[in-house]
Amino acid sequence: MDIKILDKTTGKIPYDLLSLADPNKEAVEDYLNRGDCFVGYSDNEAIGEYVLLPTRPFTIELVNLAVDEKYQGKGYGKKLVYHSIEVARSRGYKTMEVGTGNAGIGQLALYQKCGFAITSVDYNFFRKYCPEPIFENGIECIHMIRLTMDLE
Repeated sequence: MDIKILDKTTGKIPYDLLSLADPNKEAVEDYLNRGDCFVGYSDNEAIGEYVLLPTRPFTIELVNLAVDEKYQGKGYGKKLVYHSIEVARSRGYKTMEVGTGNAGIGQLALYQKCGFAITSVDYNFFRKYCPEPIFENGIECIHMIRLTMDLE
């Protein structure tokens, strides 16, 4: 997989992938404007993406990690996470954060396998900020599980 930063002025924004991780288009537009989107390609086809969003001094958040459903389970998500960590380190960030839904069992496992640790829970996050309920693995996403990694 070849991973490139998206040129938001000339590149095609992969909304189909972005919507896999966040169905709220208004939120997606907001963090696309404030962060950098990286797209993973296989044979010139966009198969995955993530966004890095600076949040505080020396802290960056990995948001909207997604892999096309037909490519899931093949290690592409892990490659994107590791790429995001290296980009964050190269930009001088000290801390990296990520959040995922309480029902995202696979995502929670992925982030912990990549070195993130659960640090907090944002209770009722999805009920406050998502217009429609979100279900994963037969479980309603209600709470945002926050994970953190020290980059030094």
